[in-house]
Amino acid sequence: MTNVNTATAAELDALDGLKGHGFEIVRYREERGGFSELRQLEEVPGMAQVLTAELRAQLTLADE
Repeated sequence: MTNVNTATAAELDALDGLKGHGFEIVRYREERGGFSELRQLEEVPGMAQVLTAELRAQLTLADE
């Protein structure tokens, strides 16, 4: 599982489906604070069409 609130851009880019989006996710997180729900990733520019159920299964908001 990858924590979207603590992962680096490189760690996010390493996931299938997120390659090239890591920088935008980190920038969004730094500007607006951490994510409280995974659905908020859809607000990140370019992410609305990328966030599949398979990808969501690889992401978390809490350390596990």
